[in-house]
Amino acid sequence: MVAICQSESRTNAILYAPVPPLTISEVARRVGLQPSAIRYYEQIGLLPAAQRVGGQRRYDTTVLYRLAVIQRARQSGFTLGEIRRLFLGFRGTTRASERWQELSRRKLEELDDLMDGIKAMQGLLRRMIQNCRCETLDQCGEGIFRRRCSDGALKAAPVNRRHRF
Repeated sequence: MVAICQSESRTNAILYAPVPPLTISEVARRVGLQPSAIRYYEQIGLLPAAQRVGGQRRYDTTVLYRLAVIQRARQSGFTLGEIRRLFLGFRGTTRASERWQELSRRKLEELDDLMDGIKAMQGLLRRMIQNCRCETLDQCGEGIFRRRCSDGALKAAPVNRRHRF
């Protein structure tokens, strides 16, 4: 295969050899993942089904680019569900930049909420360090209970929301 590139006033011919399909091990090595992760991404629809040659998966090089997007999204804190939405949750004509922007705005809102919760927990921990002089946990629990009651009603403790990646 020959590709012609125009470079200023001269034409350069660049020869491109066809790239042989990549094995799952080769893909895994190039992107730094385990083959099981690649199979899982394929199973849940983040990667298109690989061609099979003699029962073995074979990928073209575009899978490397898709995996780069998946890895960047994972590094940015997106869940697999959110990454699936990045690829499949928009009209086919929606630009990649628009997809990233929408999901990033949502993720930033989520992170802001988490930061608010972290700041509240930090304040509580600082107050415990400064104010707790209890000898026993029962004494501590009694003080917490009485303070809550004096506020007019028992408040439910905040739920620790775990974030799955």
